[in-house]
This record gives sequence, structure tokens and C-alpha cells, in this order.
Amino acid sequence: MKALSQRRRHPLAAVALLLMGLLLTGGIYAVASNANQAKAQTTFSAGDIEEGEKLFVANCATCHGIGAVGTADGPSLIGVGAAAVDFQVGTGRMPLQMQGPQALQKPVQFTGEQIQQMSAYVASLGAGPAIPGEEELDLEGADPAAGGELFRVNCAMCHNAAAAGGALTRGKFAPSLEGVSDKEIYEAMVTGPQNMPVFNDANITPEGKQDIIAFLNIIEEQGSPGGADLGSLGPVSEGLFIWVAGLGVIIAFTVWLTSRSS
Repeated sequence: MKALSQRRRHPLAAVALLLMGLLLTGGIYAVASNANQAKAQTTFSAGDIEEGEKLFVANCATCHGIGAVGTADGPSLIGVGAAAVDFQVGTGRMPLQMQGPQALQKPVQFTGEQIQQMSAYVASLGAGPAIPGEEELDLEGADPAAGGELFRVNCAMCHNAAAAGGALTRGKFAPSLEGVSDKEIYEAMVTGPQNMPVFNDANITPEGKQDIIAFLNIIEEQGSPGGADLGSLGPVSEGLFIWVAGLGVIIAFTVWLTSRSS
């Protein structure tokens, strides 16, 4: 008992307890994060993974390295999940057309089957967000009003309140969301492409993501009920139009008056 009591009073006991607490907290957080965000795709076959590796080596390894470990020209893809590959390759952003501030969208270079195979290979390297299925993209109970609030709080500062896109720093930009499919929007939220942050299920729940998609569908269907949208840039373009149009009317009226007096 005396020896045990002495150990309890050891000056490093508090440090040991603190380290144990930090390790336990970190482990719990990692498990929760994996449960919410890094759901591995389990429906891919071994054949898909094998063919996907061949496609990856032939088309992606130059920048991302053998085994997708990353190089100076491209980041590691271990743990990005199938959704990241499906988004980047499925929208034509990858393979990269040219080095620049961000990947530009272009015609898709691969078939749907090839994209699935590459997604399978990258998903096999480490757990990550899976390609959303029918359950994630079911908008039957979605609330566009709640989605609009979520969009304005989390997305509008880059994509514009009307989802028309906007300029960022150093030549980067947030693209317009008009014409973007529901699956691509969901994938972008869970993978965070380009300069976009990752919105995992701890940040925005799956239901919240469905609400955002429903809101975007609504504003796209409505178009611009107030007339010409002037780029959906708000008071900047509207004010410029008023100044130009107003000055034009004043100048035209002045010319008309002077011609009458002469």
C-alpha cells in the first residue's frame, strides 16, 4: 500500500494522466470522424480495383505518384474516397489540362465505367467519402427554406447568394452552380474540391445537404423573376446599370434641349 501511495504522488502522474486523456479523446474523435465522413465504398469488385489501378498508372500517376502517395505536382489521394475521384474526373477537371490556380472544367475524358474503376482503386487505398447513392440524393422530404439558410451561412460568401459564382484570390474562383447535378453538389460538399472546405456530416448533416440541394434546384427553376439578373452580382451591377442608364438619359435630354434652342 505504501508503494502504491508513493506512485500516486509521483510528480509525473499528472502528466501521464493528461497524456492518457488526450490519447483517449483523440481516439474517440477519430472514430466519430470516420463514422461521419470516411465511409469506404464497399460495392466495388476486385476487377474494378485492378482495372482502376491500370487506368490510374497510365493517366494519373505522373502527378499523384505510384500508389497515389502524391508528388510535388499533385497531392496524395489516399483517404480522399471514391466521391472525390467521381467528382474530379466525372466533371472533366481531372486529368488536369494545365497547371494553374485551380483545375478548370472541360469535356470528360473517360467513360462512366472507367471513372467507376478509378474510383474503386482510390477507395481501396484508404477510407473516404463514398459516391452518394439514391438514399443520399432523395429530396422527397427536403426543406428548401432550411437549405437556403444553410447555403447563405456556409456557401454564399464564395458562390454568391444566388449561386452565380464569384471571384476569389490569386486567380481562383467559385464556379456557378447553375446546371450542376445533385450528385456533383453532394460530392463537392463531402470532398471539398479546389478551395472549398469539406462539409462532413458533423458540419452539415445528410439532411442538411439535401435541403441545400433542394434550395439550389428551386432557385434554378425560378430563374430571375425580377427581370434581367445582371450577372446576379447584387447592388454592384445594379448600381452601375442605374448610373450608366441614368447618365445616358440625362445626356440625351441635354442634347435634345440644346438642339431645340438652336
